Amino acid sequence: RKRYSMNTLSDKLLVWYNRNKRDLPWRHTSDPYAILVSEIMLQQTRVDTVISYYNRFLERFPTAASLAQAEEDEVLNLWKGLGYYSRARNLHKAAKVIAQEYQGNFPSVLDQVRKLPGVGDYTAGAIMSIAFRQPYPAVDGNVLRVIARIFGIEDDITTSEARKTITGIVRGMIPIEHAGDFTQTLMELGATVCTPSAPLCENCPVSGDCRAFLEQKTELLPVKQKKLKPQTQRFYALLLLDG
Repeated sequence: RKRYSMNTLSDKLLVWYNRNKRDLPWRHTSDPYAILVSEIMLQQTRVDTVISYYNRFLERFPTAASLAQAEEDEVLNLWKGLGYYSRARNLHKAAKVIAQEYQGNFPSVLDQVRKLPGVGDYTAGAIMSIAFRQPYPAVDGNVLRVIARIFGIEDDITTSEARKTITGIVRGMIPIEHAGDFTQTLMELGATVCTPSAPLCENCPVSGDCRAFLEQKTELLPVKQKKLKPQTQRFYALLLLDG
């Protein structure tokens, strides 16, 4: 079996991305605030739904400072229909932190970005790599699935150990000069080709290097512990009253 270095694998993925990436509005900016808005909106929401909301939101609040000055009711009204309103509240809070603690300048240090309300490891990594072109991994469900399949990882991806392993692999694959593009490459591959079921392996640029494809395990990987179905239980209680 022909083996490739991680750099060669990364190059193949980047070439594919540059030829096949979807034209999405947040891919036309390196503004960290705009990237934050897009990443928060994309949580639990389909891309085609987010596009119009993203454009309207940035038209009304083009900077963190303008969002920080807004009333919460206006922010929530503009968010209406996207659901998960805690995302909007956290985004509003993050804008206030940026305005008050960083004088309106988006922080460019990972730890500072990570501490913004509503920002987790994935969102912080996405902002650092896409906006600041720093080689930080952004690992979400798509990336966990893509890497688990390519490298044949059979550990349960819901565990912290598996996530740590995959994060380390991604970190080692990031081309320093193309950190942002590489982050979006893995996202794009997972969203459009390496899908949870019936992946389009014939369209994958690295199927020849993919352990899951070569070993016919694409439907078995990634390993993910199934959530137990809730069961209804009934109890009888006896209340004793004295007097």
